[in-house]
Amino acid sequence: MSSGSVSRPARFEAWRLNAVYAVIFLGLTGLLFRLLTLQVLQGENWKISAVDNYTFEVSVPAARGIIYDRNGYILARNLASYNIVITPANLPDDESDIQRIYREVSDLIDVPVGGPVTDESLEEAKLFSACIPGPGIAQMVALQDTLAPYTPVKIKCNVTEEIARTVQEKSADWMGVEVEVEPIRDYPTGSLTANLVGFLGPIPASQEEEYRALGFIPNRDKIGYAGVESSMQDILAGKNGSRIVKIDVAGQELGNLQPPRAPEAGHNIYLTIDTRLQMVAEASLKEEIEFWNTYFGKIRISSGVVIAMNPKTGEILAMVSYPSYENNRFARIIPSYYLQQLSQDPTKPLLNNAIGAEFPPGSVFKLSTATGAFNEGIVDLSTIIDAPGKLELCEKFNPNDPCTGTNTRPFVDHIYEKKPEGFGPISFLQCIAYSSNVCFYKLGGGYFDQIAQGGLGIERLKQYAEALGYNKRSNIELYGEQDGLIPSPDWKRINTGENWSTGDTYIASVGQGYVLATPLQILMSGATIANNGKLMQPTVIHQVTDGEGNVVPMWFNPNDYIKFDVTEFPTDGSYQISPFTPNLKWDVTVTPIIKGYSCDGGYCDLTDETKIIQPESIAAVRSGTRMAVTETPFGTLYKIFNNFPIAVAGKTGTAEYCDDVARAAERCNFGAWPTHSWTLSYAPYDDPEIIVVAFAYNGGEGASVAAPIVQRVIEAYFELKAIDIAQGRTPIGQ
Repeated sequence: MSSGSVSRPARFEAWRLNAVYAVIFLGLTGLLFRLLTLQVLQGENWKISAVDNYTFEVSVPAARGIIYDRNGYILARNLASYNIVITPANLPDDESDIQRIYREVSDLIDVPVGGPVTDESLEEAKLFSACIPGPGIAQMVALQDTLAPYTPVKIKCNVTEEIARTVQEKSADWMGVEVEVEPIRDYPTGSLTANLVGFLGPIPASQEEEYRALGFIPNRDKIGYAGVESSMQDILAGKNGSRIVKIDVAGQELGNLQPPRAPEAGHNIYLTIDTRLQMVAEASLKEEIEFWNTYFGKIRISSGVVIAMNPKTGEILAMVSYPSYENNRFARIIPSYYLQQLSQDPTKPLLNNAIGAEFPPGSVFKLSTATGAFNEGIVDLSTIIDAPGKLELCEKFNPNDPCTGTNTRPFVDHIYEKKPEGFGPISFLQCIAYSSNVCFYKLGGGYFDQIAQGGLGIERLKQYAEALGYNKRSNIELYGEQDGLIPSPDWKRINTGENWSTGDTYIASVGQGYVLATPLQILMSGATIANNGKLMQPTVIHQVTDGEGNVVPMWFNPNDYIKFDVTEFPTDGSYQISPFTPNLKWDVTVTPIIKGYSCDGGYCDLTDETKIIQPESIAAVRSGTRMAVTETPFGTLYKIFNNFPIAVAGKTGTAEYCDDVARAAERCNFGAWPTHSWTLSYAPYDDPEIIVVAFAYNGGEGASVAAPIVQRVIEAYFELKAIDIAQGRTPIGQ
């Protein structure tokens, strides 16, 4: 540096310092604001999140209620199922010890150890659910270790009690290996009561939110899928308990944070059925079906139904729908192959045909026609009806249609082939006893000037059929009930685009054509006649009890299937199911439920009048059903019950049909259609305590096929009653 040079001082710029201060100020302000936000404004939320991080609610499953028959015989119960589980976090630290445990456990439970754990093998293991054979032990444990090491993983499910004890004995040597006890549903009566009791299944994805709100755990808890298990789900299920525990980041429980809430076991349900009579009903039905199928050398009868009921109380004593299914196969999982097999079976074993299938009732429906014709004064006990073997009917779709040769239609009696001249002049009671089609054609639709008022007519026939229980659900405590069909002129115009004809009335009068009914509805119609006009509410529930055996008051709402405990009788249409009390739906001889019609020439107009069914009308029809047993040789039940030690009455039915199965077999040939077999009988005649209906799909004549089934069930009922009395027990059905 030269001696003459002078150094110049650096000039300081104040804005640069101010900028630094501003940055520092803004940074501190942001930090303070963030601190204020986290600590003050959002402090409570973060506190809750922190608590949530170490708080976990453990659901404790409730024991499902047990289902019994009326005598205390178990129909559904809970059994202990043993699962072998491994908790990854509890395994030894030494890898050689872990592999030793895997090998020894594998030899015991027959599950492979599995190869080396790789990313590919773990991805494959994710595709399998618990208890499904597939991945090895090493893969299942490694996968669980990455998810929740303190949560046990199921290695083998439903092992024998011997294997479970062996695992418990070796617990000191097999660290991390334990036995998990899981309840599973067991049905001691299996297929005998499957359509009535039902089965359990997993919670559907579509209902997860609903059931979570009720405290259920998807993929663990099960719900009813059919039968009483489904309709009484909220009674049987109980309420799950819970434990609020503290956990660490690995999911290990560190202790309870709150006192645990114990689970509430579900209530127990006693059904009205008697398992002994149920066994007789099923055996009788199967025996008859096998006999006729063997006789014809092919499977002619594919399905059937038997229902027995106390007509004075409405208690269902037996309800058999054949073929059935084995509900024990659904105890742990619902096998897809078995479910598919059942679903594709044309006989529909999963369907409870007693309430969920609709068939033409045939001649058992004539009780409705007979009741209406007598009550409307169309006939009386002195009336004689000419019943030739065949009628020629002038088919009219409008009142003014002329009668020409082109619209004449033949209507034959069931006896026509054996006796072309028919029954000839017969009384009203003989019409019922002989089940004369021609007689009921005339009573229902008239025939020239031979029948007063031109017959009952379809409008009035529908009124009387509904009064006896047709055309509406009974509201029994089971899902899947159908309401049947009693057609009307309006229904036909809407559904077929055609007017009602006189032939339609003829056919409907004998339970054919568009008329459809469930076996339960047919049973109800007969029970109303047997019980002198009183139609009782059918029920399969006898009582509900708690875990200590105390009867729980319970009502059933048929509109939305809500069951509830109340202190006073509800007024919303519900009826009491526990403790059992007979529930009267209506008494047709007291309640004016029949709408009045003014009829002329077979065509009727509605009036403002309502009426009852006179007791004399019910008594007359009852007499006709008794004559079906006592009249020889044409009484339809004479051969079956004439020598029976107890007075029996009833009605047979042979119903023509043409459904999808018959069409596929090309059997729907006019004049030679296949027929279903029906029989309805009750006893003792003077004071009935049992009524039975039997149905055989494609069975043929009711008197030949269904009647022997009914006879055996009624006979067994009185034998069981005698045994109960002799042994000092409450008699069956009481």
